[in-house]
Amino acid sequence: MLSMTRIGLAPVLGYLIIEEDFNIALGVFALAGLTDLLDGFIARNWASQKSALGSALDPLADKILISILYVSLTYADLIPVPLTYMIISRDVMLIAAVFYVRYRTLPTPRTLAKYFNPCYATARLKPTFISKVNTAVQLILVAASLAAPVFNYADSIYLQILWCFTAFTTAASAYSYYHYGRKTVQVIKG
Repeated sequence: MLSMTRIGLAPVLGYLIIEEDFNIALGVFALAGLTDLLDGFIARNWASQKSALGSALDPLADKILISILYVSLTYADLIPVPLTYMIISRDVMLIAAVFYVRYRTLPTPRTLAKYFNPCYATARLKPTFISKVNTAVQLILVAASLAAPVFNYADSIYLQILWCFTAFTTAASAYSYYHYGRKTVQVIKG
């Protein structure tokens, strides 16, 4: 439910940003962040609340939210186009790799019903350390970019430094998945 809420808030956030209603967008972003924290807290502390569907929906919700936020913040001229392109390209490559791993780990006979059934887990992607850092940096940049027009610092050198740091961690994260490849995938024996 919390992941679905986050997915539902993503287009609302995009709309608010495009309409330049940054005060409300900042509040909705905080609510989306709260759903993510609460989701993780519940999954870690109550084993009965863990599910294959939930573990598939959580990262999907994160990718949808990040993509919509970066595209809309770029449209609002708060994040540069090349940075958004870099972030989305990395995510598309990761998603393609996940689809490939899913295909390779699915036992025969491989059917579309089994392939697209999120409750039938065959592998788990373990994020690298730099990938976790990158996610945090990307979210910090979103928060800073949403707050920039509210607190009048859109042209700040610190925001531009954060763009560069985000680009660096995004590239490092992409490289870490390429370099460590198989070590980041845990096949689930079913």
